[in-house]
Amino acid sequence: MFLSVFDMFKVGIGPSSSHTMGPMVAAARFLDMMRASPFEFHGLRASLHGSLAFTGVGHATDRATILGLGGFVPDTYDDEKAEAFLAELAKTHQMQPEGLPALHFDPKADLVFDYDHALEGHANGMILMATDAQGDVILRQVFYSIGGGFVVTEEELAQGKDTDEGAPVPFPFKSANEMLAMAKSSGKSIAQMKRANEVARGCPESLSKGTARIWQVMNDCINRGLEREGILPGGLFVRRRAKAIHDSLLAERGMNQSPPHTINDWMSVYAMAVNEENAAGGQVVTAPTNGAAGTLPAVIRYYLDHVPSASESHVEDFLLTAAAIAGLVKFNASISGAEAGCQAEVGSAAAMSAAGLCAVMGGTPEQVENAAEIALEHHLGMTCDPVKGLVQVPCIERNGLAAIKAVSAASLALRGDGQHFVPLDACIETMRQTGADMHEKYKETSLGGLAVNVPNC
Repeated sequence: MFLSVFDMFKVGIGPSSSHTMGPMVAAARFLDMMRASPFEFHGLRASLHGSLAFTGVGHATDRATILGLGGFVPDTYDDEKAEAFLAELAKTHQMQPEGLPALHFDPKADLVFDYDHALEGHANGMILMATDAQGDVILRQVFYSIGGGFVVTEEELAQGKDTDEGAPVPFPFKSANEMLAMAKSSGKSIAQMKRANEVARGCPESLSKGTARIWQVMNDCINRGLEREGILPGGLFVRRRAKAIHDSLLAERGMNQSPPHTINDWMSVYAMAVNEENAAGGQVVTAPTNGAAGTLPAVIRYYLDHVPSASESHVEDFLLTAAAIAGLVKFNASISGAEAGCQAEVGSAAAMSAAGLCAVMGGTPEQVENAAEIALEHHLGMTCDPVKGLVQVPCIERNGLAAIKAVSAASLALRGDGQHFVPLDACIETMRQTGADMHEKYKETSLGGLAVNVPNC
C-alpha cells in the first residue's frame, strides 16, 4: 500500500475537499474521458446524490461541478477567471473546455440535486453525462468523492482499496504494527521510511520542492487568515475572529500578564485562521481534508513559533510522518466525514499532527504511534453536523481544539516509553466500526445534531 505525501496534502480551494475539490476533480476526469471518446458531443448534464446533494449548496458543490466541467482544476484555480466564466455561462448556456467543441449547459436545468436517490458506493456520489445533438446521453460515468479530494469511478471503487500498481516501495506497511516492525528491523524513523518510499516513486529534489511548497501554502493561508476581517459567506453571518484574537495575543506579548494556558489560544488562532480562509473559498491544503485543514498547519506553526529547539528544516519530517499516519487511516478506515463523521476528518488530522510533532521533538517510532493513537482515540464518535451545510459551525473552532489535543497527545507520548494499552491499529478499526454504525444524519448531511438545533439564519 502506497499513498504519497502529495496524495494526502493537496493544494486546492475551500470550503470542502470532498464536496468542492472532489467534484471539480471528477469533472476534469470526465472531460478526459470525453476527449478520448470517438463520439461527437453537444451537451453536458450532472446529478448530485447523497451528502453531495444534502449539503451541496453550502459546500459550493454545484459551483465546483460546473467549473470543473468548464476545465478548472483545484491546483491552478483562479477566482477571477472562474467568476468571468460563470457570468458568461449564465448568459450563453455554452462552455468550451480545452480540446472539446462548444457544449450546451444550463446550470438551472442540467445540474440536478437528487435528494431521493443515494448511490450505493459511497455517500458522496455524482453522475456526469454527455449528450448528443438530440439531447440523448451517450457517455455516462458515476464518480464518488471519497474524502480528502480523492475521487474514484464506480468501477474503481468495485475493484477495492488496494489498487496501487506503481513501482514497489522499500517499506510497504499497511498497518501501524507493520510500520513499527519495519522501523525496528531497519533502524529507521517513520519519516525516513516514508521518504524512502517517496523517492522510490520519484526523486529527492521533487520531494523536497513539493513538501516546501505544501508548507508555504499552509503558512501563507495562516497569515492571510490572521489579517482578514469581515463576515464569512453562506448566510450564517459568522464573523471572522482570528485577526482580533491574534491582535490581542500580540498586544499581551511581553507584558507578563498572560496565564500559561494562553498558549492554547495561539494554537487555536492558527487553526481558526486557516479554516476561516477555507470557509471563504480560499486556497488551502488538504490535511487530510479541507474541513480539517487547520489542525496540522496550526501545530507546525506552534512548533516553529513557540518551541525553542524548533527548526524549519524539520518540517519535511513532520509532513512525512503525518502522511504515513494518514495513509494508515485512509487505507484501513476513512478520512471522509460523509462516510464516518468528523472523527474521520478532524480526528485523523489530530492523529497526524500529534505524530508529526512527536517525531520532530525526538520521539521514537513507538512514541510517535502512541501520540497518534491518543489523539485519534479521543475523537472517536465525533459527528459531522455542519450548520446549514457550511464548513463553519462547528468546524472552525473544532480545528483549534484538535490542535490543542494533538499537542497534548504528543507531549503525553514523549513522557512515556512508547508502551501503551490501545494500539493505533485497534483505534483505527474502532473508528471504522463507529463510522459504520453512526446514523446517516450525523455524517455530513446536516439532518441532525447542531445542524437542526441552532438557527440557520
